Amino acid sequence: MKLQLYKTMWGFEGDFETACAEASAAGFAGIEGPAPESAEQRAYWKTCLEQYNLHYIAEAVTGGGYVPQRDLGVEGHLDDLNAILSRSAELSPRFVTCIGGLDAWSEAESLRFFSEGMKLAERYGVQISFETHRSRSLFNPWVTRRIVEALPEIALTLDISHWCVVCERQMDSEPEVINAIVPNVMHIHARVGYDQGPQVPHPAAPEYAYALKAHQGVWEQAWESQRRRGFGFTTMTPEFGPDGYLHMLPFTKAPVADLWEINQWMGETERFYFQRHKIKAVA
Repeated sequence: MKLQLYKTMWGFEGDFETACAEASAAGFAGIEGPAPESAEQRAYWKTCLEQYNLHYIAEAVTGGGYVPQRDLGVEGHLDDLNAILSRSAELSPRFVTCIGGLDAWSEAESLRFFSEGMKLAERYGVQISFETHRSRSLFNPWVTRRIVEALPEIALTLDISHWCVVCERQMDSEPEVINAIVPNVMHIHARVGYDQGPQVPHPAAPEYAYALKAHQGVWEQAWESQRRRGFGFTTMTPEFGPDGYLHMLPFTKAPVADLWEINQWMGETERFYFQRHKIKAVA
């Protein structure tokens, strides 16, 4: 099994060709981000991806934005997903990763959203993977476990940094739950959270070594499950981002680190960790 890294478009402010050039130069396999709304921009993206020989993972965000509208029900989220899948399918994504649902829904409502969402994706001929994300249906590990038990065919994009905030602890404290859900993990978002936040200032900082180690242990469990399931490759997107995630100095609002530098460091660190894991697994 090989590790493929993807560059996130979250927080990137340049044009798409520059993003592709950066991803290619860093040895990343592709780009992850939401498909543009305009047909002209989608055509431009497709040209750039082909030019740089990059794969694409589409991002779908339902509910009117990254923080979902509180009064939007299952039908509204499904309408959003339908429109996004239609756009995304034009770019032939490896799969679509979806930030969807609402934490305030009943589990019956969430199950309906996931079931109908998978049917929509099948209609468009794409695979869909649902992200473990706070404010969404998969906002904590125990709800996620119950969803997986009810829908064993559901694929997950694992981002445990969100759960660190919701639960105020690292997820190595919940081995039974992690063991129960890793057979459904399709994709990993590699961002390191700490007990009071979804993003450490820098994952290389020694004061956050405990958090990095905890995340890597969970990611390793997911890799081992994927290896047993016969995956030829596994995908990971280093996903440190802006919008309240990136720490800033008070008064000046100067960022404490550069996002692309952090994401490259995260990618290289996981490449090395993955190779060590691979050797251990073979032995």
